[in-house]
Amino acid sequence: MAESPAAPVSLIERVRGLCLALPEAFELETWDHPTFRVGSGRGKIFCTAAQDGSSITLKADPVEREALLAEGDPFFVPPYVGDKGWVGIRSEHPRTDWEEVAELIATSYCLVAPRRLAARVTSPPTLDR
Repeated sequence: MAESPAAPVSLIERVRGLCLALPEAFELETWDHPTFRVGSGRGKIFCTAAQDGSSITLKADPVEREALLAEGDPFFVPPYVGDKGWVGIRSEHPRTDWEEVAELIATSYCLVAPRRLAARVTSPPTLDR
């Protein structure tokens, strides 16, 4: 009997899967969209997403952030947090590299997570395809 192909993963499911694969990460809806956090209480935000996952924002290493923004699409300076070291990614853009997105999510997580949790991240999160 032939197996039916798996249903495609939506953008927000892909973002959610990558973020929640990190140690003790959790999701909290704030400002009418998903935020992904780590730490006690309400936690520190390491990634925010549009409701449909069409764009995400995350904290970036300062040197890497400048290089990403110099590339242009799919990277952009997000409103409100762009001047605080965050970068935006248009996740539905054809040039979006999901392996790179996973690496950037892991970097953002490590920049805000408690040291004991950041030390547990030895590679970017992956999604079962």
